[in-house]
Amino acid sequence: MIDGDTIAINRIKIRFAGIDAPELDQPWGQKSKWAMVKLCKGKVITVKLTGETSYDRLVGTCYLPDGRDLGAEIVKAGLALDGGLYSKGKYKDLEDPEMRRKLRGYGRWR
Repeated sequence: MIDGDTIAINRIKIRFAGIDAPELDQPWGQKSKWAMVKLCKGKVITVKLTGETSYDRLVGTCYLPDGRDLGAEIVKAGLALDGGLYSKGKYKDLEDPEMRRKLRGYGRWR
């Protein structure tokens, strides 16, 4: 696990499409990462790549064995936000109403 919106599978970094989690050095960054570790630990993750890249990462939607979208799960947990332009609002209805207020001033939420 890299952080709340990036995982590594066989040393390949995968950036979750359509969500944005705080960086590790920002408030809730570590909590977001560890929530993702808890969701993924010991599970086989399926990735559907978009064909895009973000810095040194491939971009895709990641799924748990039961079909749950990891991006949706971390947004529902209140530890990431809908990516707006990149998600076209896919996760907006799942956001914790307080999360944007909490993260004001960090990352994309400035």
